[in-house]
Amino acid sequence: MNRGAVLLLCALSLASPLRGAGLKAGVARVDITPPGLPMYGYADRTQPATGTLDPLYARVLVLEAGERRMALVTLDLGRVFGPASLARLRESVQKSSGISALLITASHTHAGPNILDEYPSGEPPAWESAAIDKIGGAVREAARQMKEVRLGTGNGRVYIGYNRRRVNPDGTVTMLWQNPSRITTAPVDPRVGVIRLDTTDGKPFAILVNYACHPVVFGPDNLRYSADFVGVMCDRVEKSFDSRPLCLFLQGAAGDINPYDATTPLAQDAVKKRDWTGEQLGQEAALVARAVRTESAAKPTLDFAEDLLTVPIRWNTEKFRQGLLAKYGPQVFEDHADMLRDSPRRDLSMTVTTVLINKQIALLGMPGEPFVDFQINWRDRCPVRNAFLVGYANGYYDYIPTVRAASEGGYGAGDSNTYVELGTGERMVEVGLTRVYEMLGRLSDEPED
Repeated sequence: MNRGAVLLLCALSLASPLRGAGLKAGVARVDITPPGLPMYGYADRTQPATGTLDPLYARVLVLEAGERRMALVTLDLGRVFGPASLARLRESVQKSSGISALLITASHTHAGPNILDEYPSGEPPAWESAAIDKIGGAVREAARQMKEVRLGTGNGRVYIGYNRRRVNPDGTVTMLWQNPSRITTAPVDPRVGVIRLDTTDGKPFAILVNYACHPVVFGPDNLRYSADFVGVMCDRVEKSFDSRPLCLFLQGAAGDINPYDATTPLAQDAVKKRDWTGEQLGQEAALVARAVRTESAAKPTLDFAEDLLTVPIRWNTEKFRQGLLAKYGPQVFEDHADMLRDSPRRDLSMTVTTVLINKQIALLGMPGEPFVDFQINWRDRCPVRNAFLVGYANGYYDYIPTVRAASEGGYGAGDSNTYVELGTGERMVEVGLTRVYEMLGRLSDEPED
């Protein structure tokens, strides 16, 4: 295969073999707030967490069509857990709950604990192990409480953020880290995507909200755990319905999108600005959710595929290693252990996740921080109307810029915070599109006569 070729592996079809049985779902939520640990997201924040402003949750939705089940897990964390912890969770929920497929994603709050792919001790901290157990327990709880559900989708629009890479007329890039005056930048995606699940009597049971924006209203001076504006949004949506449905946030392609009031110092009403941001998104999501009309599927199906991409490192590996050492010191290899410590690897293995529900709702999971253009492109090209991009999903490989953004430069596009080969994001979208066409039966493995 040529360099950077896509290896299509682990394709799992979850199309139900049974007919007449309705789509079923179960939900659960568990508090995974850790003790005072080093925090995620800001290099200049060196102190550990001193308390909790609002809890960090794992929220679980289990879906069942026929004899097959999948679990969707959303985390109020900066990123998902490393490969070993994810493998442990997969094995646990498969054995305990018959889960055939797992899509786990993080909101990317910068007010959570730091998470590494590998730890210096060789073992995850006690908090992480306990969190994996709690999430496994929540999946079991959701699987025990399955109900037949009706499904519907809707879309709204809200502007709470901006593109922090401001491209100047001469083609250079200026990083706009804060934007309280609401300067217009592009591209952004104001779409609020909503998936609503009702019980058969029409009561909202779960509401999924998809939007692209970094949860970074709080800056490095904040030393308390918080889900940032995402927690406020979820609370607002749940309280908008008497049935108190569980709200799950699906972070989109937020790699280059900040909230207007990003990194607000605590002394400048950061909590108030967090609440405003979450309320704006929550009000729009609740309004859309109320207008959604749900339906039962005559022949419910779940299709799921995991495709492994072998992706070379973008930079000259040894120069990259030495540059990181010079800039950050040896501790940098805690965050880049998978490719840089001792014996640098030249290839990364990244999982692209594609889900198709009832042949009508498509989810594309990308394992890092994709730029917002990928979200727009995926939705525009997907063969089903309801297409949602989920970032920070089933792995974490930092920023995934477009080729164009990489040519322009700037944070996350031309610096050491992105190290995947150019074109990786574009290939991920192509893989997802191919899978959806296959799941719809519109691609054949035999040539035409």
